[in-house]
Amino acid sequence: MAHSDIAELSTISAQLDDLSHRVEAVGDRYRNSPDSAITNDLDLAERSLIAARRALVRASRALAD
Repeated sequence: MAHSDIAELSTISAQLDDLSHRVEAVGDRYRNSPDSAITNDLDLAERSLIAARRALVRASRALAD
């Protein structure tokens, strides 16, 4: 059962990685615009996605041990 959970967490981690890159790209488009304040929220969202991915990686490692 742990192997399927590890695989699922790996898939979710990859999706979070993709999402964080996409959020970063949107934020970069607004960074030097009159709407640059939106980048603060997008940067926060990006950091949250990165933190979530790291937590899933830690959980995966714990399951693998």
